[in-house]
Amino acid sequence: MSPFAMRRAVLCVFFSAFCLPASLSAQAPAAPWPAQAAPCADAGGHVTLAGTRCMSVTVPLNHGEPALPDQNQIDLFVRVFPAEGKSEGQLWLIAGGPGESGASLYPFIETVRRIAPHFDLFVPDHRGTGFSTHMCPQEEGPDSAGGRELQGQEWASCFGQLNADLARTHAFSIANAAQDLNLLMNRFDSEGPRFLYGVSYGTQLVLRTMAIAPPAHLDGIILDSLVPPPADDRDDLSHRSFDTDAVGRAVLARCDADATCSQLFTESASAALEALLADPEASKPLGAQPRYTLGMLLDQPATRAMIPNVIAGLAARDTAWLDHAIAEMTRTYAPFAAYPQNSSSVPLVSLISRSENNARPDLTKATIEAEKASQLFASPLPSLLLSGGFPVYQPDPQDLQIPTHLPPVIVLQGTLDPKTPYAAAREHTAMLAMNGDVTMVPVEDAPHFILMTSPEQFAASVSAFIAAHGMNGGAQALAD
Repeated sequence: MSPFAMRRAVLCVFFSAFCLPASLSAQAPAAPWPAQAAPCADAGGHVTLAGTRCMSVTVPLNHGEPALPDQNQIDLFVRVFPAEGKSEGQLWLIAGGPGESGASLYPFIETVRRIAPHFDLFVPDHRGTGFSTHMCPQEEGPDSAGGRELQGQEWASCFGQLNADLARTHAFSIANAAQDLNLLMNRFDSEGPRFLYGVSYGTQLVLRTMAIAPPAHLDGIILDSLVPPPADDRDDLSHRSFDTDAVGRAVLARCDADATCSQLFTESASAALEALLADPEASKPLGAQPRYTLGMLLDQPATRAMIPNVIAGLAARDTAWLDHAIAEMTRTYAPFAAYPQNSSSVPLVSLISRSENNARPDLTKATIEAEKASQLFASPLPSLLLSGGFPVYQPDPQDLQIPTHLPPVIVLQGTLDPKTPYAAAREHTAMLAMNGDVTMVPVEDAPHFILMTSPEQFAASVSAFIAAHGMNGGAQALAD
């Protein structure tokens, strides 16, 4: 038995999706998706997963090279949440990351279901995540020491393999992930309207797919928290702390302009925070990196609203508001833990972030520390980009082009997004609008991930979009 076949046999023991017949290979004749899917092995593990069906599809490791049986191939996992009643269409949901699996969207399936009750919801795991083949299959496997998260000696073992086999490592690129999405969507095509949703990194992947391998049938695209334009050297990941700081300062300025909030401080909220950060004892409850903790509080409306009280409390040596904010954050993210495949893949995050979203490959720790000294809020992401012998790849410049043909597109963007800045998203939207019907919907005061942080606005905007474009008009636009 080949190593590939052996790995597949082991996975079959744990996940019924991997026990599906060989006819599910990418080269097999197409068939209606229900005939190719089995009830998910974990369908009884959580109420959200009840009734779901799962598939595993074998695809080339590198779509630019021929794949032989049991060689140079990987598996992609797809979970389907069937429509209520007779299916009238499909909605594909593409997770962010780049290290997140489709499980990062499971807590919000009911919101999506209200919008599209008669649509089949397809949620794939990116290559390198979840139940799809990982970059380090053994170290990121469910039976490893850290489960799907690297732990202890697994770090050295995993990164050693990645450097030893550069061809395999570099195959986990956005371009190949885009070809994956094209293949899956074409394979499981069906009659009726068809929409594609992506969030954060998922918007980058969706647009890359439309640029190099657009699916044959698509009526509309929903982009949630749009990433900056390709080749942006101002809002890439190496500059993330600047974007985070800008949003944090805007929040503090609003406090200063509010009659009630401003009473918390003798001068201004920003002056109070500067004094707090300059006092190691007072800022100690925020942890070893206080600016990172404060930046994290910007990610949710509820915790963001607590920031002035957190600052005032810590200045008075009172941690009650900070404790309250951390408890709220824990509660908000608790639902993700219900899905074992949700763990983020650090190798995939490192590969794509460093290869495609880093405008400063020569960034140093000293530069990061110098920049952080002038910031009140910061992100840990720039530090993760520091050179450490990780094998990056060079994307094909042709892959970075704006898609030339698009179906109708709606962009949902928070005006206080600390991760994908509003101004950069607006610029990107304008570029996309040159090649299609693209509409941007500003979500006032919302942070990142509109489906999660502003579900009512998401539901209203997306419901209207699907109603307006659900009669195959987008498919015709692509054909034109």
